[in-house]
Amino acid sequence: MHRCLMALALVCAAAAQAAPPARVEIVYELLHNDGAVADVTHLLEHDGKSYRLSEHWEGRGLYALLGEVQRSSRGRITSGGLRPLEYVDERPRRDTAMAKFAWEENTLTQKFHGPPRTQPLPPHAQDRLSFLFAPAFRVPGTRPIEYHVADGKGVSHYVFDVAGRERLKLPAGEFDALRLVMRKDQPGDKGTEIWLDPARSYLPLRVLVVQKDGTRVDQVAARITVAQ
Repeated sequence: MHRCLMALALVCAAAAQAAPPARVEIVYELLHNDGAVADVTHLLEHDGKSYRLSEHWEGRGLYALLGEVQRSSRGRITSGGLRPLEYVDERPRRDTAMAKFAWEENTLTQKFHGPPRTQPLPPHAQDRLSFLFAPAFRVPGTRPIEYHVADGKGVSHYVFDVAGRERLKLPAGEFDALRLVMRKDQPGDKGTEIWLDPARSYLPLRVLVVQKDGTRVDQVAARITVAQ
């Protein structure tokens, strides 16, 4: 009985820790091979039942000429974590990309060029914004984390291994972060690593992508603002 009560307490504590504040704004510096090229702002708002995520990119220097990027995701919060309903990606001089998740019908509809395309909803479905914040609503354990990520143009399959804690120094401060490392399915695949903040509901602190040619794209938290 004592062990059962302890296990139940741990589960309840994990569930409580999984819920982030009602409003979180994270401003990142986007680095291209260590040179800052843009400021990226993520805004998460939720009421415990539904959520809305927005992302705004603003280039620096010559990159400002490329225009601003706006992405958004909205959906529901369930006992299993985030369930996105709609994802929109708007960029200058390019068609808007959209993805709609119909969980009751078990379908995913995407639109970029041409007419909408509908397919069965893949397991562990997320979009390009929601998968970064999904651990904030479902605490990572020690087992691999799997996502099928839709962006309007297609679906990518990601599997992240939990690589343990790591001390991380960023413009936003120093953190005892949890590091996730994406598995490479094929030789030459790009490498992706994500660092989360366990002390702040596993919010994303850093995203590092190393492309096939060795180019590094690093998104690091510069400022974190939370409100209950």
